[in-house]
Amino acid sequence: MRIEVDDLSRPHVHALLTEHLADMHATSPAESVHALDLSGLRGSDVTVWTAWEADALLGIVALKELSPDHGELKSMRTTGAARGRGVASSLLVHVLDDARRRGYGRVSLETGTQDYFAAARRLYVRHGFDECPPFADYVVDPSSAFFSLSL
Repeated sequence: MRIEVDDLSRPHVHALLTEHLADMHATSPAESVHALDLSGLRGSDVTVWTAWEADALLGIVALKELSPDHGELKSMRTTGAARGRGVASSLLVHVLDDARRRGYGRVSLETGTQDYFAAARRLYVRHGFDECPPFADYVVDPSSAFFSLSL
């Protein structure tokens, strides 16, 4: 598996992001969907990585800079075929290593509280994230869970 910075130009990446947004809207109330669309992921404050095996896309993750010492994990998604293979863990470790290189003291994230997001919440806890209050511009929302990791 190789992980690389992505320019969001490939059709397979677009398809995975479209699937991701569709699932977020299908599982959460509209006001609780905080996933970035393609234009949001192309912001100058966001870095996107994709994981590949040969020409097969395995997953995607993004890191948004909130401040010089705080990043937000965004758009974590693996393909159906890649689930259960450690791709999400590899992507998460890669992003956290990059956050440390940037000098971030903390990485935070928002995810859903619904059963659909249970595996994601377990992944974050397994990697040392703790539940936290809303951060940045988020507000208390029964459909959102917030996590943070001190680096």
